[in-house]
Amino acid sequence: MKAEFIKIYHRDLDRLADEIKAFKAESTIWETTGEIKNSAGNLCLHLVGNLRTYIGKNMGNHAYTRDRDAEFNSKGIPRQQLLEQIGETKEIVLASLNQLSAESLEAPHREEVLGYNMSNRFFLIHLIAHLSYHLGQINYLRRALET
Repeated sequence: MKAEFIKIYHRDLDRLADEIKAFKAESTIWETTGEIKNSAGNLCLHLVGNLRTYIGKNMGNHAYTRDRDAEFNSKGIPRQQLLEQIGETKEIVLASLNQLSAESLEAPHREEVLGYNMSNRFFLIHLIAHLSYHLGQINYLRRALET
C-alpha cells in the first residue's frame, strides 16, 4: 500500500504544480469569481499547509508550524514561490511516506482531526480525496477566470 500512496501523492503534487503553471496571468491565481470564496493561490497554500502538517510533521517528524489563517488570507505570493513550496512539500511528503513501516500505516494518527480516531492509512486515503477535491476547484477556477 505504501508504494501506491507514494505514486498517488507524487502524481497529484505534480498536478498541483501544473495547475499553478497553467494560469496565463500570474495575478489570476489570486482571483475568485461568483460565489467562490478561495482563490487558486489560497487553495494551493492550504494544500501545502495540510500535507506538511498531517504527513510531513505528524507522520514523518519534519518540523513545521502551520498558519492556517495565512493559507486563506495571503495574497499576491509570486507563482515561483508557490511552485517552490509545492516542490518542498512533495519532497517532504514522499520522504515521510518512504519511511513509513507497515506497522506505522496501521497505527492511530497522532491527532484526532476528523472527530474520531483513524489509522494513518485511513487518513492518507482521506488526504488524497482532499487533495483531489481542491485540485478540481483550482482547475475550474483557472478555466472560469481565463476564458
